[in-house]
Amino acid sequence: MTGAQPVRVLLADDQTLVRAAFAMLVESVPDMEVVGQAGTGREAVEQARTHRADLIVMDIRMPGLDGIEATRLLAADEDLAGVKVLMLTTYDTDEHVVEALRAGASGFLVKDTKPAELLDAIRTVAAGESLLSPGPTARLIARVLRAPAEPGPVPPGLAALTDRERQVLTLVARGLTNTEAAEVLGLSPLTAKTHVSRIMGKLGARDRAQLVIVAYESGLIEPGGA
Repeated sequence: MTGAQPVRVLLADDQTLVRAAFAMLVESVPDMEVVGQAGTGREAVEQARTHRADLIVMDIRMPGLDGIEATRLLAADEDLAGVKVLMLTTYDTDEHVVEALRAGASGFLVKDTKPAELLDAIRTVAAGESLLSPGPTARLIARVLRAPAEPGPVPPGLAALTDRERQVLTLVARGLTNTEAAEVLGLSPLTAKTHVSRIMGKLGARDRAQLVIVAYESGLIEPGGA
């Protein structure tokens, strides 16, 4: 992000030592700065307003207002609509991950992620992309959404997708990057990125993480499918 303003990062975790460690890591690079620290979800929302954070590294489990409810409040506030949330969880099998993505988080990482990966994740989410923790992301979401009584409501825009856009959406929902999806479909990465942007516009999705949820809940991809 050379020549750009540093990413304004807010750290929200109820463990003081964890926040301190993350703060030292974030402050160690020139393209980010810590603008605040919060021990609860309520404090995170308040400080996001006060400090105009670009991105919140948010723990899922906090006392009082947890990270998921805090994310819902952020997503519902027009003044804070541009604030990105990178959710942290202790385990990548935490079923609250799906709820966090539904609430508006742009992605998640497990807490034992390597320092360099956390910094890369912050850069990725701040740039407007989404990030799902390395690992069995599709299997995690499929397990949480497995065997529903019936598919969820189908977004109106789903019928407006072209066949190619449906193919791209399916690959995105399985955790593929733009480059990987492009390779599978024989497209250029730029074309794949353009398709993703159009799909997000048609479905009213904030980011790729929301596309994953839409694909499963609408029945486009069956939980447990290949």
